[in-house]
Amino acid sequence: MKMKQYIVDAFTDKLFSGNQAAVCILNEWLPDSLMQNIAKENNFSETAFCCVEDAQRTRFLLRWFTPNGEVDFCGHATLGTAFVIFNFYTDATKITFNTQVGDLIISRKGDFLEMDFPAYQLKEIEVSRQMTEAIGTEPIEAYIDRDLMLVLKNSNDVKRLKPNLEKVKNLEGLLLIVTAKSGEYDCVSRVFAPKLGINEDPVTGSAHCMIVPYWCKILGKNELVCYQASERTGVLYARTDKDRVKISGKAVLFSEGEIKLA
Repeated sequence: MKMKQYIVDAFTDKLFSGNQAAVCILNEWLPDSLMQNIAKENNFSETAFCCVEDAQRTRFLLRWFTPNGEVDFCGHATLGTAFVIFNFYTDATKITFNTQVGDLIISRKGDFLEMDFPAYQLKEIEVSRQMTEAIGTEPIEAYIDRDLMLVLKNSNDVKRLKPNLEKVKNLEGLLLIVTAKSGEYDCVSRVFAPKLGINEDPVTGSAHCMIVPYWCKILGKNELVCYQASERTGVLYARTDKDRVKISGKAVLFSEGEIKLA
């Protein structure tokens, strides 16, 4: 049995930057254990598995696996999968992914792909000693939903951060997001996911479902240009729409191949 797999750099317009995602196109779901093993073998922050849901090729089923397990939502691998679908599997300008967090609508707008995501809640919690010890500096605010978001004093604090990842594992939230206001961009962030076997995620679409509502409110703006300051870096163009976040980005294809399963 052979299966098509693409490797895409998401949230970038040049190779070897942005966030890598493997995208596997299936005729039907594989056993969960096999999908997990493929994700471990790839060893990217995410491997996406996608099945066609309708004959028109406008609706697709989508799941995401990290090296350590399945997650309910991933932004950059959604962008990578949409890039593959639009370039190799459909002539449509709008597609829908059926996922654990509901339908995600992706629209092709020139060189950009715009993704319609659910906004996360911003439940403010008290800044704790454990947070400060884990990241090595004291946050000015903290918020929780699926992930933990810590607001820092300035962009340099975000860029210079060297968290203790073992201590990060003991904090609330699946991912740890650190963010601050930026001069060149509207905001800057970094994302750490040691609970998922990912020390630092290069560019994280799902994290911006917390970042964008926060900074839109703080800055009094509806549209943002967001910079993720990982080693690979990435730029996200985002806006809020009621209880949704619209995130746009580019992607580039690194490779196209086949996985031999038997």
